[in-house]
Amino acid sequence: MLIKKRRQSDVLPSEITPESIYRDRRRFLRTSALAAAGTLLAPGWTVAKPMEDLAPLGDLPTSGFSTGEEKNTLEQITTYNNFYEFGTDKEDPMRLAPERLAHRPWTLTVSGEAEKTGEFAFDDFMKGLTLEERIYRLRCVEAWSMVIPWAGVPLAEVIRRANPNSRAKYVKFYTKHDPEVFPAQRARGMSFLASIDWPYTEGLRMDEAMNPLTLLATGLYGREMPSQNGAPIRLVVPWKYGFKSIKSVVRIHFQETEPECTWNQLAPREYGFYANVNPDVDHPRWSQARERRIGELFKQDTLMFNGYGEEVADLYAGMDLRKNF
Repeated sequence: MLIKKRRQSDVLPSEITPESIYRDRRRFLRTSALAAAGTLLAPGWTVAKPMEDLAPLGDLPTSGFSTGEEKNTLEQITTYNNFYEFGTDKEDPMRLAPERLAHRPWTLTVSGEAEKTGEFAFDDFMKGLTLEERIYRLRCVEAWSMVIPWAGVPLAEVIRRANPNSRAKYVKFYTKHDPEVFPAQRARGMSFLASIDWPYTEGLRMDEAMNPLTLLATGLYGREMPSQNGAPIRLVVPWKYGFKSIKSVVRIHFQETEPECTWNQLAPREYGFYANVNPDVDHPRWSQARERRIGELFKQDTLMFNGYGEEVADLYAGMDLRKNF
């Protein structure tokens, strides 16, 4: 995964803006941007969901899996992240996604080795599922981290509803593929983005997918999922590096063999299929022993399985974690 040597985006506490001021600023920037853009928006693009229009999700039950660590601010979470379909800079998703990524209509396809497959409108897909808040640590493979209050449902509930058969050993996930929405999917020539075989895909072993920690998230900070964070629905796997938590999911596929995944295909020596957070196994180009929490000045030790060993270590009992990184 690309990484910059200079981390200008590591936010200092003195630079954190209160949420109310942030929302007013975003509203002003959006209005100005749309006024300036005017007719420049290509036909077919939808003015989707700016931050201030994200609907509140109501009072959500808090999960016992939540950490009591201080949460990162809404501004930090929504302005500093990777969503390569919009570009390689951390600010690209915040700058481009709210005006391009339409939350509706949105269709999810369930396919492969399962009894109840088919295409489902997002709102139909979510019927009967109860959202809860999960405050999880997120550890990026680039050695920065956050604490994020997600809203979502356990992936296990969705899997049980699909009723996979005995051949379903893995679950593969696909991000939306629409070059009119995602500029990186139109990349050509010798650029890094042109080397990616879109759409972005990720995968889990079935027992990882069924683990109670694994979440399908549809919101954060008590509101609908912001576009730049993977609206309307994304995966969250808190004991793995962040790139495993695929955004803007449109397909969930059950299969017998280990799925090919985007980063593992691009650089298999650097990004393994498992991608478990492991301070003892360095990335070939940097250490994974420590991390910088966004908004904090000093680095801290990285925890094995990102601190979720009690819940997931048994999934990898007897496995060589240096070989299966």
